[in-house]
Amino acid sequence: MSSLYQKRRKRPEMNLVPLIDVLVILVFFAFVTMQFKSSATLNITLPKVETAGKNEFTGTVTIGIDRDGVVSFNGKVVEDDQLIQLLEQVKQVDRDIPVLIKADETTQLKKLTFVMDACRKSGLNKFSLQSR
Repeated sequence: MSSLYQKRRKRPEMNLVPLIDVLVILVFFAFVTMQFKSSATLNITLPKVETAGKNEFTGTVTIGIDRDGVVSFNGKVVEDDQLIQLLEQVKQVDRDIPVLIKADETTQLKKLTFVMDACRKSGLNKFSLQSR
């Protein structure tokens, strides 16, 4: 009679909801901890300024100067005269567009002042120098 009262064994099944929850948390953690470094592509070491405050920048114009004095406009390498023309075009679109200058800490002051002067000459007075 014991054979009649045997319990049927349930098929083992895996609960997927906790696995999906863990995977979502892992993906979210990966996105939160990612560091996006745009200056790594230009090989620029930004100078450290202790009194700079936050480096919040929402503009669309970025000028980079690497340690050899090569100037880039939004990631594209440009010559000095091309930079002035591009800044004039930006001014025609909107003269209140902020310009972010990313210069390597060993950049010659002459090249940095040229870029700042080019911004002023073209009428773009809202420029800032990024630091780390």
